[in-house]
Amino acid sequence: MMLSLAPPRPERGGYDILCLGAHSDDLEIGCAGTMLRLLRELPIERVTWVVLSGDEDRAREARNGARRVLGRHAGSRVVQATFRDGFFPYTAVPIKECFEQLKREVEPDLVFTHYREDRHQDHRLVSDLTYNTFRDHLVLEYEVMKTDGDLGNPNVYVPLDTRTVDRKVRLLEDCFGTQRDKRWFSADAFRGLLRLRGIEAGAPSGYAEAFYGRKIVI
Repeated sequence: MMLSLAPPRPERGGYDILCLGAHSDDLEIGCAGTMLRLLRELPIERVTWVVLSGDEDRAREARNGARRVLGRHAGSRVVQATFRDGFFPYTAVPIKECFEQLKREVEPDLVFTHYREDRHQDHRLVSDLTYNTFRDHLVLEYEVMKTDGDLGNPNVYVPLDTRTVDRKVRLLEDCFGTQRDKRWFSADAFRGLLRLRGIEAGAPSGYAEAFYGRKIVI
């Protein structure tokens, strides 16, 4: 049995959402479809979209990807940091300070972050710092498939219509040219994972994004 839960209406004008990604394509892979749906269906007051690493090329890709997801939403803000890719656990203090600064700036109703059991060291640190910093918030961990073979068993699903799936796959192909030589970076891989999660969710379209909700208070 599936129980559909609608979030309570915010007391202020709309929801505040925080999206955290270690690298330039992580958020788009993990939750772009869900964000497109949320922006379309719910009153969203503010979205803070944080990418924590990126040289000049990847930072440009991150901005382009965020623009494709967030569109012209008036309350959106993109934060682009330049921490060294692959070295997050070894340079953790300034990254922790970045999170503490975010805590002073936002009070999110929903936080998207990396899957805690992800084998990529940068992803794991971002997930850990998310829970260190936002202790009383609704946190959903998204998944990024890669060669590590670390996909798990998600417990939160967001069905997506085929138009949203097409938009997500197209923006990944269009915006992240530096990643096209990766074995896992392909349209059929992205669509395949969405299809698998759609089967698990019983999604009407056959497609869904999946997340890990470690603590959900109803």
